[in-house]
Amino acid sequence: MPRTKDLIDRRKAAVANGVATRRIYAARAENAELWDVDGKRYLDLAAGIAVNNTGHRHPKLMAAVAAQAEAFTHTCFHVAPYEGYVRLAERLNAATPGDFAKKTMLVTTGAEAVENAVKMARAFTGRSGVIAFSGAFHGRTLMGMALCGKVQPYKRSFGAMPPEVYHAVFPNAYHGVTPEMSLAQIQQLFRSTIDPERVAAIIIEPVQGEGGFNVAPPEFLRGLRAVCDRHGIVLIADEVQAGMARTGKLFAMEHAGVAADLVTMAKGLAGGFPLSAVTGRAEIVDAAPPGGIGGTYAGNPLAVAAANAVLDVIADEGLCIRAEQVGDVLRQRLEAMAARQGMEAIGDVRGVGAMVAFELVTDRATRAPDAALTQAIVAEAEARGLIILPCGTYGNVVRLLPPLTVPMAQVDEALDILEAALEAAIGKAARAA
Repeated sequence: MPRTKDLIDRRKAAVANGVATRRIYAARAENAELWDVDGKRYLDLAAGIAVNNTGHRHPKLMAAVAAQAEAFTHTCFHVAPYEGYVRLAERLNAATPGDFAKKTMLVTTGAEAVENAVKMARAFTGRSGVIAFSGAFHGRTLMGMALCGKVQPYKRSFGAMPPEVYHAVFPNAYHGVTPEMSLAQIQQLFRSTIDPERVAAIIIEPVQGEGGFNVAPPEFLRGLRAVCDRHGIVLIADEVQAGMARTGKLFAMEHAGVAADLVTMAKGLAGGFPLSAVTGRAEIVDAAPPGGIGGTYAGNPLAVAAANAVLDVIADEGLCIRAEQVGDVLRQRLEAMAARQGMEAIGDVRGVGAMVAFELVTDRATRAPDAALTQAIVAEAEARGLIILPCGTYGNVVRLLPPLTVPMAQVDEALDILEAALEAAIGKAARAA
């Protein structure tokens, strides 16, 4: 019996049903390649959901983690702090946008970073309201769920959400939502639902991840900055998926020339080791009292060593420029596919840097979502040895997140497989219609 089949059966018997998984059981991986337990090779255009920006098992990361493991693996920063944490905080303070004094805290997951950013904003302002956006994803904790702008599967069945969390529509040029319309909705919230003097924070992904790789226009981010400045609201940039060179800048907000008050990051920060951070204005980060933020595993020494190595690799190997190069190839090839006869199901190609997606529709005129075709394309690609991911509020977007270290020959190979998967899935759907 193939080991994959055995593991699928064991997983069904032993693992919580709510933990969604694919049929690929990893045995080993290197840079942009992954081999399953049966020896099948895959090209990885998911990168652990934008975690392995520096590829699987980058030698510099492995060396840094091994060296740290020889010293110590855990002391708890609250009990016996260590230099690596301090050094990483200094580097993130210097790297995030904004010409003002900053401080950093480290935790473990993106959701933890978001939770702590909200706590800081509330402590600093003395207010409790938070505004997020449609299509947003900010984690699966209680506050993270409340901030999410997508019900299925993140909020369904989990009961009441925390109060005083509100949503405005995210700009979406493909579906006719302009930055002006989004900003007007925030003003409408201020008039009809919550006094701006009660709003502690506005949180936004500069490029939505789970929401469908929708890119916030620069003028919209500048408008948000102005709204926050006018009303004393903390602007939080959730860079968990878009950060760490993924979009061609270390942080996606840099494309708009806008500095948030707080930045949350995780995923690519430590290249596969669990680590997240909140970096921002020193007076806001310091608003929480001693002991009010942190955690037992927050800023784990092994993950911190990996993160310091990630920042070195991004700089030494020019991964911001590399992200632009890889992204250009992805977009050009996808746009060529979309222009071909029979590929009318591709309604839109979008993204920035190496954060690229295409949206599947049943009809280009109505732009109605085609979630079934999206799932079929993902399955066809997997069968051919390519790992890609769906996303979008309607589940009709395919996102491409290759490691930024991927060889260009493998980018071409992956796109050949993707094109074949598209042709097969579209053909099957046409025959079934």
